[in-house]
Amino acid sequence: MDVPKYDGNIHPEEFYYSGIDTYEKLAKALKEDISFTVFKNTNKKMLQLLKYIPESKGGNTSTFISRFRKLCYNAEINDIEEQKEYLYKSLPINHSISIEFYKKMENVDSINKLIKEFDDFTVYFSKLIVNESIVALKHVSTGKYLSSINNLHYNTGSKSQLVFVEDSDPGPNSFWRIKFIKELANYGGTSITLQHVKSNMFLGTIYGYNSYYDGYYYRYHESPSTKHTEVSCSNDAMNC
Repeated sequence: MDVPKYDGNIHPEEFYYSGIDTYEKLAKALKEDISFTVFKNTNKKMLQLLKYIPESKGGNTSTFISRFRKLCYNAEINDIEEQKEYLYKSLPINHSISIEFYKKMENVDSINKLIKEFDDFTVYFSKLIVNESIVALKHVSTGKYLSSINNLHYNTGSKSQLVFVEDSDPGPNSFWRIKFIKELANYGGTSITLQHVKSNMFLGTIYGYNSYYDGYYYRYHESPSTKHTEVSCSNDAMNC
């Protein structure tokens, strides 16, 4: 029978070679093989590319954690601080969220604690508003929700799709998809658009113009109910 040869595709501790009489000798011999160096480096590269995808985006936290632990094991990355860095880099997070991550990881000193804190962090992360989140916007003073109805238009002004506040409970007409370029928004530093879920129209303001002897004067349309600037929905995200 041919003696099996180590080819660098699994960790040495999972490989059995009948010519060596102890497990420790086997592992030591295989780890000295250049194939194992390539194997470790390959797994380290895969770890560097590993990205966490939350369940809301079709990911699976349990599968991610299993994959992370396997890659750390294969690459022989046992230092807890180094493992923290790889987990941190796997997250699509900005500065404010990174502070929260490091606060949770500050006193972690074992892989079991690391996984527990990371799992808790993903629960916190899942509650954040991210790009493509579905939201409902509640008017503070009235307690009613910003709403729109497909093909219900203003009779005056822009004559675009009407926007109003409706019930004190969110309904099918009061859901909006929030969009921005980054995965997470920074307060005061990220431009966003709101797309009405049922009609796919974008929330915004549309200006009209009046003609004068010296040219045109641009102005925003007036709301028929409040006389303030009209807010409407259109298919042009540039008006948001």
